[in-house]
Amino acid sequence: MDKHTINVLLVGVGGQGTILASKVLSEGLLALGFDVKMSEIHGMAQRGGSVSTHVRYGRNVRSPVLCRGEADLLVGFEKMEALRWISYLSSEGMLIVNNQEIHPMPVILGQAEYPSELEHILSNAVSRVLVVEAAKVARKLGNPKTTNMVLLGTVINALGLADDRWIETIRACVPRNALEVNQRAFFAGLELA
Repeated sequence: MDKHTINVLLVGVGGQGTILASKVLSEGLLALGFDVKMSEIHGMAQRGGSVSTHVRYGRNVRSPVLCRGEADLLVGFEKMEALRWISYLSSEGMLIVNNQEIHPMPVILGQAEYPSELEHILSNAVSRVLVVEAAKVARKLGNPKTTNMVLLGTVINALGLADDRWIETIRACVPRNALEVNQRAFFAGLELA
């Protein structure tokens, strides 16, 4: 691995906008002049299944996929998904996790229990954790579907990449009728990190 490559892993549940956030992140990084590789995995995503996207950027990125222990930043759109993918975070990496629980079907059917105290478990698993109320912020803005843009703003700030060009990227990737609220969500996320 090129020591100048930054590895970001975004994980969530289908319907949370994980893939759109990854697309905006990748396109924005390209606009900033980085070499970028992205790989997405979404099996039953439309039915609430697990979604993960690997985004790697730097001067010369060769592979779109990162291995366990390589993520510099793990972004959990949902707490259980963050725990499921925690082994991909490097020992020096940072976890940004949305303080949201989406119960999978076995929990809904009473066949399993959603783990209690996930924030505590996550905090003990890694040294650098930022828990954000992205879903709550998105609801306050009037559109819960903008949780992904709140998280994206938090990610951009955590990576030290705040730049006016992100708004142009959001404009290019988000439908026009949802642009204004997504921009507000992005700026709200910038303030959370």
